[in-house]
Amino acid sequence: MKKYYTRLIEPIIERKLKSSGAVLVAGPKFCGKTTTCMLYQKSFIKLNTKQTISIAKLDPKGVLIGDKPRLIDEWQTVPDIWNQVKDYLDFDYSFGQFILTGSSTPADKTQIYHSGAGRIVPLKMRPMSLFESEESKGLISLQKLFNSENQEVFDLNSNFTLTNVAYLICRGGWPISVQDDKDLGLEITRNYYDSLFVFDNSENEKFRNKKPELFKMILRSYARNISTEAPNTVIMEDVKATNSRTLDAKTFDEYMEALKDLYIIEDVTAWNPNIRSKTAIRTSPIRHFTDTSIACRALNIFPDDLMNDLKSFGLFFEDFAVRDLVIYASCIGGEVRHYRDSTGLECDAIVRLPDGQWGAIEIKLGGEELINDGVKSLLTLKKKLNEKSDEPAPAFMMILTACGSLYHRPDGIYVVPINCLKP
Repeated sequence: MKKYYTRLIEPIIERKLKSSGAVLVAGPKFCGKTTTCMLYQKSFIKLNTKQTISIAKLDPKGVLIGDKPRLIDEWQTVPDIWNQVKDYLDFDYSFGQFILTGSSTPADKTQIYHSGAGRIVPLKMRPMSLFESEESKGLISLQKLFNSENQEVFDLNSNFTLTNVAYLICRGGWPISVQDDKDLGLEITRNYYDSLFVFDNSENEKFRNKKPELFKMILRSYARNISTEAPNTVIMEDVKATNSRTLDAKTFDEYMEALKDLYIIEDVTAWNPNIRSKTAIRTSPIRHFTDTSIACRALNIFPDDLMNDLKSFGLFFEDFAVRDLVIYASCIGGEVRHYRDSTGLECDAIVRLPDGQWGAIEIKLGGEELINDGVKSLLTLKKKLNEKSDEPAPAFMMILTACGSLYHRPDGIYVVPINCLKP
């Protein structure tokens, strides 16, 4: 029996079940939603076959019958279930009655999500971070950094190398791919990617009418622009140039929207502090994937390819690091943004909490030169905001590296290998 890895979202699900009538757990296919949510159900139904979906469409109210919490897996295949759950809770509201899971959004979101406020709480589940897959030592905690707790730690971290990181990037955080046999782990991720765009039996016309090959063309271009501010026009032109095909803006937008609805791409938006100067804050999102392994498979990239092209490795590592940072930040109620302005000053990741606290993180492969570049950017950003903004001082500053040693610099900046971080 395959090992179950404890997920960071578990206490969040537990808390929401105690404070809301229903919880919606959404995220990409095979990230572990159903397996984790099964821990909390007392009855369940999986809407993953034509027969069960057909019956549920005939009697969506009947799907709700069963001991509570009632788990309804892939609810979006029968969108009226949302309305039935909402009506049920309107009539008999008590906490923790339903858990809904879904690996895509329903065909017509405008008819669904507007009615769930105050009844159905949405949560997003992502693939596993390194801490969840037990591949991070967890020596540095984001939460403790925000709490100003003493974390004077040092670790040579000599057993974790760039080769290890290259493999983890290509394998991804899919629970089924975390294997002792590394070749098998990569093969499982390849199989996962090949199944992403098989929509022959999809109940959703939005996906069924799409061309799988065009999805893959767009993803390949997206992967070539990973961790950059490339606008849609650049990605669209790249698709046309590299595949010799026509692609109008409307069709491109529809496919991009579908990729978001399938939780495959997840851009990071800009942080916009109030700066009292003529400095223009750039607001373009940074192109990111829910899991970097999808980008690797789109371009047929393997660990050796990353090791032989360190410039590309750096961009893929940034995407990989953002994946973990987004997961860790969500555990403490935070969000991840990026900062770039017209002077060329940038910061790869700003972790921001609801109370206004923030931490600045530069993401580097490692090595003294790259770390020093990151330190310079962080100190410049801190100075600029201190002089020209009402923002509080950063709770912490960090260089997040692919490998190397963990240490705390005299200037207060933490240098943290990614396999030493946790929420």
